[in-house]
Amino acid sequence: MRIKKGDTVRVTSGNDKGKEGKVLKVFPRTNRVIVEKINLIKRHTRATQQNPQGGIVEKEAPINASNVMLVCPNSKKPTRIGKEILSDGSRARVSKQSGDMLSD
Repeated sequence: MRIKKGDTVRVTSGNDKGKEGKVLKVFPRTNRVIVEKINLIKRHTRATQQNPQGGIVEKEAPINASNVMLVCPNSKKPTRIGKEILSDGSRARVSKQSGDMLSD
């Protein structure tokens, strides 16, 4: 999976199209990601010791990774991601748009 936790992504389709957020969690097996403040759902929760109030809680639901694109930190535009092998033999993620290396 090319998207990692902590990346800033832009939603390309769905109800939240055009919004940007930070990836909170990645599920590689199901090819889904949870993005901060994107795809919010409401859940009715019972009162517990951690949450004595209970009630309706809004939280993020996972969306398919194909519906988000990584935002290049330099150009601030959505970009595809490529892999490049460095001289020491390690791999690095590279922005296809600008050619810049992305932090891992």
